[in-house]
Amino acid sequence: MDFLHRHIEALIFCAPSPLPKAEIVKCLSEMFEADIPDEHVIQAIDEISQKYQSEEFSFQLEHVGGGYQFLTKPAYQISIGILLRQQSQKRLSTAQLETLSIIAYKQPVTKGDIEQIRGVNSDYSVQKLLEKELVDIKGKSEGLGRPILYGTSHKFMEYFGINSLKDLPQPKDFSQPENQIGEERE
Repeated sequence: MDFLHRHIEALIFCAPSPLPKAEIVKCLSEMFEADIPDEHVIQAIDEISQKYQSEEFSFQLEHVGGGYQFLTKPAYQISIGILLRQQSQKRLSTAQLETLSIIAYKQPVTKGDIEQIRGVNSDYSVQKLLEKELVDIKGKSEGLGRPILYGTSHKFMEYFGINSLKDLPQPKDFSQPENQIGEERE
């Protein structure tokens, strides 16, 4: 079944975003003009994943965004960070990160709600997040004026390497222990 592994590797490698197992099965079934059992695909994906765990490779197969994608290993974070820093037009500004985090945790949310939380106008940040496809328009609110509702996109999941919104850190994970002066007396 080595040929199956190579075809799956090629499909995942060429896909512009995480490739779901169902899509892999569909492509292989059409190519081979036969039904490819899910178990064979799952087994092949597991074997490919194990293969790329080796130190010999700078990347590995990851399950993110509901599909499979080749991603570089954490050991290469510094060199990749340099490359990403050089591609600054793709970076998110502090204002965009603030806006995106509000959308991620409060979605679906209106621009008015975002601005109320941030305390500043968020038109530019929302527009840039829409352009970068990290945010989608989810509909219109039933409130006064029927403002647009925003939510995170599938690309958001891919960008942050998560499979669902449940994978986001919870606000309690960010809380700092309260400062105490002195010690309690008994």
